[in-house]
Amino acid sequence: MEKIVEKVPHNILQSEDLYKYILETSVYPRESEFLKELRHVTASHPKAFYSTAPDVGQLMAMLLKLVNAKRTIELGVFTGYSLLLTALTIPEDGKIIAIDVNRETFEIGLPIIRKAGIADKIDFIESEALPVLDQLLQNHENEGSFDFAFVDADKVNYWNYHERLMNLLKVGGLVVYDNTLRRGSVVIPDALVPEFGREIREKIIEFNKLIAVDPRVQISHASLGDGITICRRL
Repeated sequence: MEKIVEKVPHNILQSEDLYKYILETSVYPRESEFLKELRHVTASHPKAFYSTAPDVGQLMAMLLKLVNAKRTIELGVFTGYSLLLTALTIPEDGKIIAIDVNRETFEIGLPIIRKAGIADKIDFIESEALPVLDQLLQNHENEGSFDFAFVDADKVNYWNYHERLMNLLKVGGLVVYDNTLRRGSVVIPDALVPEFGREIREKIIEFNKLIAVDPRVQISHASLGDGITICRRL
């Protein structure tokens, strides 16, 4: 019987060896030295599991290239793995609006971001995300102006973020939502879910149902990392 993955909480695959094979064969050999350094620095943080899984990051880099992303937005930064990846991928004149309530964790990755020479692409805003999104929408020039968005902030507000991003993304733009399988808890009976995780689980289940029938987007619910939902704005 295969061992359930305990050491790699980002990964929905049930074989640790299979996940390691994917990382060591296809992901790590192509990971930039800056991303590798930031991943290693983050590993010692008590909440390292907040960081974007490297295989998810690899797919994100491809998606950014496929839509020729130049202007992006990121909700939830942590130490900045996905932020650094995005900044390395978009053009020299590309820009990222990055929003997080905690600048302290962003500061962990900032020296590496500066070393990579891409800090000028990033506009970090220490704030809850909804007020910033609402402020962006007050300027009508921002409507339909973003090519890509990555959402890894508080799960309770995923649908609220989605409603605003639908106005900010251009037609053909992409938004990627992280943790949409919530460590598999979306299919666990209610009675077996720890009380502290029930609200988030319920919100993710609700979000998944709503996004599945949203006519504004084409979706792919992928079982990478902790589950990601990729939405293409129609």
